[in-house]
Amino acid sequence: MPGHVPPQPHPSRLTDFAGHPLVVGVVPDQPPLVALTAASLARATGAPALYLAYVDTARHATQEHPDGTVTHQAIDPDLADDSWLELRDRLVAQAGAALGDAQIPWHFRYLAGRVDRALTHLARAVDAAAFVVGAHVGRHRHVGDFLREAVGVQLAHRQHRPVLTVPLEVVDWQGRPPWD
Repeated sequence: MPGHVPPQPHPSRLTDFAGHPLVVGVVPDQPPLVALTAASLARATGAPALYLAYVDTARHATQEHPDGTVTHQAIDPDLADDSWLELRDRLVAQAGAALGDAQIPWHFRYLAGRVDRALTHLARAVDAAAFVVGAHVGRHRHVGDFLREAVGVQLAHRQHRPVLTVPLEVVDWQGRPPWD
């Protein structure tokens, strides 16, 4: 929409950490560090729960529900419609293994569509205080790729909640960064 300015970050839009959950972006085979960092932050801030969410970009949401869940279907009609269930179960098991002793309640959401949009919908639905996501700097060949593709960057530019990015690999200060 020409001339449309989305609501901007402002103190009046701040969601206090105390008493509000965190939304945690997860992916298959993600190191447990992201979930454990989120659990530590939740305990420190008094968050009542974590909402771990995976966004399947090969599916699209057909309906968004008030609890943050979505009804979804495959973008490719030739794909078996229940093929996502195995991945969901694997992600739930991965989350359970990571958060087994974390002492914080958690919920899992299987979402669909554009990652930043789906996570934002979930955060609004559960009135989350912030996002926690992982960062894989080394998989990007150029800084531009990182800035364009990184979920944390997308979230920071498209909604008002804080984003905590957990580094999952580091670049040696002595060597050349992977995007050079």
